[in-house]
Amino acid sequence: MSPSPRPGRPEGAAGPELDFGEPSRKVYSVAELVTRIHDLLEGAYQEVWVEGEISGARAYPSGHTYFTLKDAQSQLSAVLFKGYASSMKFEPKDGIKCLVRARVSAYVARGSLQLIVLHMEPKEKGALQLAFEQLKAKLAAEGLFDPGRKKPLPAFPRRVGLVTSQQGAAVRDMLTVLKRRWEGLEITLFPVKVQGEGAALEISAAIAAFNEHFPETDVLLVGRGGGSIEDLWAFNEEPVARAIADSKIPVVSCVGHETDFTIADFVADVRAPTPSAAAELAAPDKPALLARIRETSRSLAAVMTGRLARVEARLKAAAGHPFLQAPHRLYEERIRRVDDVAVRLPEAMGRLLSHKEKDLKLLLEKLQALSPLNVLSRGYAIAWKLPGEELLRRSSQTKKGDKLRVRLHEGEIHCEVLE
Repeated sequence: MSPSPRPGRPEGAAGPELDFGEPSRKVYSVAELVTRIHDLLEGAYQEVWVEGEISGARAYPSGHTYFTLKDAQSQLSAVLFKGYASSMKFEPKDGIKCLVRARVSAYVARGSLQLIVLHMEPKEKGALQLAFEQLKAKLAAEGLFDPGRKKPLPAFPRRVGLVTSQQGAAVRDMLTVLKRRWEGLEITLFPVKVQGEGAALEISAAIAAFNEHFPETDVLLVGRGGGSIEDLWAFNEEPVARAIADSKIPVVSCVGHETDFTIADFVADVRAPTPSAAAELAAPDKPALLARIRETSRSLAAVMTGRLARVEARLKAAAGHPFLQAPHRLYEERIRRVDDVAVRLPEAMGRLLSHKEKDLKLLLEKLQALSPLNVLSRGYAIAWKLPGEELLRRSSQTKKGDKLRVRLHEGEIHCEVLE
């Protein structure tokens, strides 16, 4: 039995038979191949945990964050979509070592391997601690913690606002302390959730509402009782921090116990270690203040009594003085002094003028002796050369034709040099 002819070669053709062994070919477009790889990866690696360090993190206006997850040997592109990012407490930043739960996929448009991040946990710090530090650094850089922007608490408030839960020990403690310290204080409570989903938005909305609808409120107490970091987390959220910073009403934060610190504590105008302590800071102790006023009044009365007694004693002593017994003695003595001076003054002035007259005569005699006019009376003369009236001391100062002015003892003459 002869073999069947192979496909592609005519039966009876001359020459040796060639067998290329080519299988049937399936040709893919680039997009088809990348899509198939995408589907294979998505099916095979629907959820994996990957450890690495974030690098090149970049948040887009869409809310999605793109970054690279790397270790010492390799790296992978990754994307955290907005829907997953909203459930995370911290922001992906360069240098953070983390554990990522993700799907392995391929970005069809570029044909590149990519991780679709579903969940992320920082490896070296807890997620909440890292989120706390990130927000604290961000707000500090904006100046929200600066002491210069803190508002002072009023010394004697009339209206106090409370932003806290309607149930629990915190609100009861604050109300008890406020009523005990200042009876008649006007208190407005805005009940809010203080933990769990939506608590931060309720707290920030309540602070804004007090400023908008109750601007006459003198001070706001914002806080809750103690709990875990998860329980207190609403007071570490950015909306609460910014609402406190924007409040025109002074805010006292009172979250948890004395050892608990939240972002709200750093932004608030005053931080109280507990809700009860916040109430004590907000309202002065009226009974203690009244007792202090009474004590001050007694002390002031005692001081005034003592001063009045001393003044009375001085008045009594002054009343017994001879001058007050006979006031005319005061001016009689002075009248005698004036009369005495009036008698002695002309004599003194006469003697003084006589001495001065003698001194003046001596000075006139000395001046007369030094006067050049006395010299002229003995036959001398003074000559000046005209027109500048240069005083002549030597004949060499003149020449023929010069005009001269000559002063004699009596009168003067004008003449001309002949030789």
